Amino acid sequence: MESVISPGLVISLILVIIGIFIIAKGLVIVRQSEVMVIERLGSFNRVLESGVNIIIPFIERPRAIIMTRYVRMGDEYHPSSSFETRIDRRETVMDFPGQPVVTTDNVTVNINGALYYQIIDPRRAVYEVANMSQAVEVLAKTTLRSVVGKMELDKLFESRSEVNNAIQAEMEEAASKWGVKLTRVEVQDISMPEEVEEAMRLQMAAERKRRATVTEAEGEKSAAIAMAQGQRESAILNAEGDKESAILRAQGEQESIRLVLSAIGDTEDNKQTVIGYLLGQSYIKVLPNMAKDGERVFVPYESSALLGSMGMFRELAGSPEDIVRQSGKQDGLRGGMVASAGNS
Repeated sequence: MESVISPGLVISLILVIIGIFIIAKGLVIVRQSEVMVIERLGSFNRVLESGVNIIIPFIERPRAIIMTRYVRMGDEYHPSSSFETRIDRRETVMDFPGQPVVTTDNVTVNINGALYYQIIDPRRAVYEVANMSQAVEVLAKTTLRSVVGKMELDKLFESRSEVNNAIQAEMEEAASKWGVKLTRVEVQDISMPEEVEEAMRLQMAAERKRRATVTEAEGEKSAAIAMAQGQRESAILNAEGDKESAILRAQGEQESIRLVLSAIGDTEDNKQTVIGYLLGQSYIKVLPNMAKDGERVFVPYESSALLGSMGMFRELAGSPEDIVRQSGKQDGLRGGMVASAGNS
């Protein structure tokens, strides 16, 4: 007995299959940090956020966005474009190949940069520009040429952060129209011709040699100043020592003259005799040094007179030193006699 499948059962199965297909096509799961732009009959309808979403098959469909990325193979970059219905809202880095740029001093350098951006408005990123990633890349290259073209080569190496900030500031307004936010721009590598590198090395070597010469000259200057200050202080100390020594000698001679005069009498003749004796002693001290300078020594007439005065002084009263000693002894005897008289 053959089983007969009723038409109603067939229709039910067909409806179930169509329902499953519709549910499968209409059920869309969007992952975290991703969105989808949905069109209904070719017009923008809504943006699907992360989670479970339902769309109407054959009436609603996601709109794809063109993304161009570079794949680095060795020293070469190969572009790769793809159509993506799921738009990533995370921060994305675009490492585009190096670009030849001419600086103000007519030096051609090759600059390799990296661009960090984030899609904040998926609708604008899809409808305001045909190829968002390519537009951002071209804008970054032209802005890089514009900014670097206003700078000299030395300034370019010294102020990479200024270049990055200037590129980001100029690109921000244009990129915001496409629903893209530029987070930062980085200049990764700057390469230049070999002859320019050689000239920079020579310049750097000359600069270092100049700095070494300046440092050595400053050291010699400081040493000379320190030596001069030391000699000045030494001369001042020697002068002060000579001054104090001369003062002490003068005080000693004054005390000696006073004692001699007090011993022999404070008359005018005795004063002249003592003064002549002291001058004679000075001549006698100088004579040995005068004899060293030559074979003959000429003694002034006044010297012989002074020497005669010294001899006469010794014959009459002895040397001033003896007079001082005798004066001291006599003072001691007087003190003893006075003490014995007091005891008696």
